This record gives sequence, C-alpha cells and structure tokens, in this order.
Amino acid sequence: MGHFYHGSSRSGSRRSSQLKRAFDRKRVVEMSIATVVAAKYELRCRECHKSWGNQPKSICEDCFSPLEIYYDYEAIRGKFTRESIAQGPPSMWRYAQLLPLPEGYEPTVAAGFTPLLEAPRLARLLGAKNKNLFLKNDAVCLPSLSFKDRVVAVALANARSFGFDTVACSSTGNLANSVAAQAARNGFKSWIFIPSDLEPAKIIGTQVYGAKLVRIAGSYDQVNRLCSQIADERHWGFVNVNLRPYYAEGSKTVGYEIAEQLGWRLPDNVVCPMAGGSLIGKIKKAFDELVLLGLVEAKAVKFFGAQASGCSPISTAVKAGNSEIEPQKPATIARSLAIGNPADGHYAIQLIKRTGGWSEDVSDAQLVEGIQWLAESEGVFTETAGGVTVSCARKLYEQGRIREEETTVLCITGNGLKTTDVLAGKYEAEDAISPKLAEFNRYLERALDVPPVEVPQAVHA
Repeated sequence: MGHFYHGSSRSGSRRSSQLKRAFDRKRVVEMSIATVVAAKYELRCRECHKSWGNQPKSICEDCFSPLEIYYDYEAIRGKFTRESIAQGPPSMWRYAQLLPLPEGYEPTVAAGFTPLLEAPRLARLLGAKNKNLFLKNDAVCLPSLSFKDRVVAVALANARSFGFDTVACSSTGNLANSVAAQAARNGFKSWIFIPSDLEPAKIIGTQVYGAKLVRIAGSYDQVNRLCSQIADERHWGFVNVNLRPYYAEGSKTVGYEIAEQLGWRLPDNVVCPMAGGSLIGKIKKAFDELVLLGLVEAKAVKFFGAQASGCSPISTAVKAGNSEIEPQKPATIARSLAIGNPADGHYAIQLIKRTGGWSEDVSDAQLVEGIQWLAESEGVFTETAGGVTVSCARKLYEQGRIREEETTVLCITGNGLKTTDVLAGKYEAEDAISPKLAEFNRYLERALDVPPVEVPQAVHA
C-alpha cells in the first residue's frame, strides 16, 4: 500500500438546503455512498506498527497493544474535498471516504450530521463570550439519540462483511441502545451485556428492539472482561471487542462535522466527556486528517477531558502528572462514564498533555446542575455525561484554562430522556387547579409573589 499517516459552519441554512435536496431525491441515506471511491485501509498495531490486514481483531498478537485503522491518504488526496463532501448526504456518510467501509457498502441509518449550536446564554453562565461557545449536540443523533450511533453504524458495516449473523456489546447504556436498534434495522441477532444497575430508561430502550439483554452483577469492567471471553468462544461480532478498531473510527465524524460546521476551520478548544477515552482521540485524528488533506488550516487545538469524580481515572492521572491509569471502582450516577479502567485512557492522557489541555471532574450534584443549566439556558436536554461536560467546562473557565475569547466546543453525547431518574425530586408536581381565571390568578400570586390581577365584573344591560 502507499504512504500511511496516523494522527494521534455552522449548520443552519446549509443543512436545510442539503436536507431538502436529499428528501427531494428520496435518497437521504443511499445517495452518493455507493459511488464513493473508498480509501485503502488496514489494521496496524499502535505501538509496533505491524500490519494485520482487515479482520475482526483488536489486539496485536506480537506486543499485545491495541490495533488501529491506518489509511492510504495519497490514494484519496484531491478526491476528498469540501465540494465532494457538500454533495454527499446530510449524515455521517458524507465522510465515507475516510471511514473503513467494505466496498459497495450502502448505509441503512442516517446517523450523524447533528447540529452545532451557538450557546450564548450558557456562555454567560460559564464565563465565555456570546459568539465563542458551541454545542455539538449528539443528543439528537439517529437512531437512538447518542453519538454511539456513529460508531455502531461503522462496526455493523464490517460485521456483515466478516460473516457475522449475531452482534453484541458490553455497555454502560447508550451503546446498548444503539446496537439493539441497528441490529434490528439490519437483520442481525443481538446480545447486549450490561451492569445490573443501569438506568431503567436505557434498559427499556434496549429491550424494545428485541435484543437479548444479559444483566451482570458487577461493574462495567467486569462485564467487558466477560464479553472478551465470550468473543473468543463464539463467532459473534462484538462491536467494542473484536470489531473495536472499525467501531472507533465512527467517532471521527464528530470532528469532521465540527470543522465543516464552523466554516471549515478548527476551534481553539474541545471539551469532551471521557469513559473509555476513545472519542477525544478520534476527534483529534479527524482534525489531523483534514489538515493533511488540505481541507482546513493547521491550528493548535487544546483538548479537555471531562469525568465524574466518582469515576475519574483519566482526570486523576492528568492532575497527578501520571502517564498511566490507576483503575477505580465506579461510584457515580453518570453510568455512561462509569468505566474504572478505560481501554484508551493512556492515549487520552497523552493527547491532553500534548495539546496543552487539562482534565476536570465534578460531583454528582454538580453534574445534575450542569444538566439543568444546559436545559434552562439553551433548551438542550442532555443525559448525565452532558451534565459532566457542562460543569467541567465551568471549572475550566473559572481556572482560566479556557479563555472567554477562544472558540470552544462542548461535546454533548447523549439525550436526557435516557437518564430522567437523576432528576427525581427536583421537579415536584403541583396540585391541580380548577379551570377558572380567578383560580389561576390566585395561583399566580402564590407562585410569583405578584399582586392579584383585578378582574372586571361583567356589565349587564
């Protein structure tokens, strides 16, 4: 193969016109992907760089380091352009040339291309300038309302080509929803393994798709170890075990979209929630690829990681100046981030330090406040991971690690409808009032402490 490289606009009117064009052609998902000349790619070890071709494998058998997808960028130089991307569908598949997809693959879900929103009212709460804070809102990603829809879409594209008829995963919730939904859409059988204390909404949001759900009396790290053993025994495509290198590449589309939606420029800062530690690195890889291929100007972007204090192995290591993870036992309501021994933690630490970023963590009470701030200021309802991101961002502004004049993107990775249990007791139901104006005015007086409105008497002839 040729030379390989490994990198460790706002959406408004443009997105509207693309949606209209896509619907007019009745090819929202199918358009353009079948005609794309896919990049050549292969698995290579991140440490010893041995090539492993393309197969369902995630660990190098020589040095036991993780495998990564490497691309032949020279083969697509001049073909992956702003113009070719703009002609693609309003979904993550507009970037298909830089995804590991089997030849001729046609997608079945329109995941990705979620809004990048200005957040002026949240900016005032956090200490930023009005025009400089943005939300990358994957709370509305399709089909299951989290960024995991991106990674699952790529993983299942390869599951079929590798001959699997059953797909599976270990999950803290969002991945379970996405694998179950997309397995149903694509005709796979699915097995989902979760810690037994997962949020009820995420459990229902998995079972409804007909998946086989296995609850494990243990932490996510224990669930993940079990899945690794099952993957060795059964011919199943585990999206975050033997399909992990392909799965992880789907996260790059978050980075591509940020750059495109900012008008083909890179931000100064990205604040990203961290569970396994992969997303933050894939956004950086996306930025590096866009620079390499000439779509954006090179720029130093600082990366900031956000964790819950009850499970903060990466944040703890960054603050202590360590380069390795010390595993933790999760104790937080942010279950989507509750991974005590993150697989990509070492690489996340390296990236944060190399870019001049930092990592923060917040308490459960603070993350709930973050959920409320985001909803009340910008009308975006996020789950616990988003609350962590918002509250950590506030700390970063207060510490001066992010400056108010810098362009900053907060990654909102999941929908608040999945974790409504964490708001229990925050909003108590009021007693019902009778449907009379006088009754409402008395209610208004009590609620707002304002003088009662004088109701004129009816005049009879």
